[in-house]
Amino acid sequence: MDMFQGAVQLNLDSKGRLAIPAKHRDVLLSECAGNLVLTADVDGCLLVYPQQEWQPIRDKLLKLSALNPKIRALQRLLVGNAEDVLMDNAGRVLISPNLRNYAVLDKRVMLVGQGNKFELWDEVKWQAQQDASLSFIGGELPSELEGFSL
Repeated sequence: MDMFQGAVQLNLDSKGRLAIPAKHRDVLLSECAGNLVLTADVDGCLLVYPQQEWQPIRDKLLKLSALNPKIRALQRLLVGNAEDVLMDNAGRVLISPNLRNYAVLDKRVMLVGQGNKFELWDEVKWQAQQDASLSFIGGELPSELEGFSL
């Protein structure tokens, strides 16, 4: 699987369809025949997975104990909101009203590559998240990043 990276501003059309950029569309067509899974993310955006990347995540999540309320809540959010979508011949995917409402997606959105998946953000929420990230960087870094260099 190719790794997705970069952020691009896109517009949803009046029917709530997202046109996948050509550079990603070609990879998605060859890797998963345009079969994608969209779901809600805890940060208020949507996650967009090629179907074969989503399945092991879903399976691992569902094997965890639903007796733990935090695990159950995560299962409800991720699995309960997951929707299978297929890119159409024009490379568009339809985002359901349920998921558009969850992520407050209106027209201007950001598609952000995150390795094996994408995040889909409302443009204003993405900018606020970016601003928050910049202020975090000035603070204390998590121990996992100690010694990390770019």
